[in-house]
Amino acid sequence: MQAFVTGGTGFVGSHVVRLLLQQGYKVKALVRPSSNLANLQGLDVELVKGDLTDPDIWQQMVGCQALFHVAAHYSLWQVDKQLLYRHNVIGTRNILEAARKAEIERTVYTSSVAAIGVGAGIVDETYQSPVEKLVGSYKKSKFLAEQEAKQAAARGQDVVIVNPSSPIGPLDIKPTPTGEIILRFLRREMPFYMDTGLNFIDVRDVAWGHLLALHKGKSGDRYILGNQNLSLKQVLDQLAQITGIPAPQRTIPSWIPLSVAWIDEKILAPLGKTPSVPVDGVRMAKQQMYYDATKAVRELGLPQSDIKQALKDAVDWFMAEGYVK
Repeated sequence: MQAFVTGGTGFVGSHVVRLLLQQGYKVKALVRPSSNLANLQGLDVELVKGDLTDPDIWQQMVGCQALFHVAAHYSLWQVDKQLLYRHNVIGTRNILEAARKAEIERTVYTSSVAAIGVGAGIVDETYQSPVEKLVGSYKKSKFLAEQEAKQAAARGQDVVIVNPSSPIGPLDIKPTPTGEIILRFLRREMPFYMDTGLNFIDVRDVAWGHLLALHKGKSGDRYILGNQNLSLKQVLDQLAQITGIPAPQRTIPSWIPLSVAWIDEKILAPLGKTPSVPVDGVRMAKQQMYYDATKAVRELGLPQSDIKQALKDAVDWFMAEGYVK
């Protein structure tokens, strides 16, 4: 069986590619000319140069039975609103139409819990935050992109939607926001922490969730790929146990980083300074982002690997790759 993968150079996508190869699939990976190919180094993958919005990309998919559309643009900077819409919404619409033209049998679309939003407490796939209450252009773009996938499924295309929470593990090349937390801890750049919480999952379990969705998922349905709900304090305490670095003990009220972010993004950035804290990132952190992955565990068999081991593997990878001086 041959699979076409978008976003294969990224954190989740590279783990999907590796799992597919381990399971005997042939893999074609769409990569932009500017992509960092380090995560695919040494792998038996056919690289296809192109972009999600290329009108003729469907020709490269012919002969593949499955599409894993993992690629997305991630940014919390408000200035990137149009870029997020073009890559995440228009790009998804185009790639799904390409899959239809190429007669791909089944597509697994990588959405995000960001598209679901947050509610009062722990939420599952049945919950949907009103789009106007989703914080920032990234979350809104993922919501709109997921609507593209649902509409394609409603028209008869076989599309399964997966919604990863916050993945942890090796190969976090950019890194992701979760990886940034780990790196800031390792670099001792976190004297305080915000009282927030996230759902975490081993990135290798996320990859398995994609493959299981291909085989067992129901077209048009969405599956939260998550595991453990933890406060940021609990994660930092686990990192302290792993590394021996003391965890920060004091919280910081949200108005302080929000003020810094506003000055950074609204005043200093237009003057040429690279902003360090996005306003939307702080606004998100004011909410506890807790999710229930029971459906994916029950219907797909989603693994639930130990989060502390995933944190350790992420720490080891960052250290080995020279991210921490």
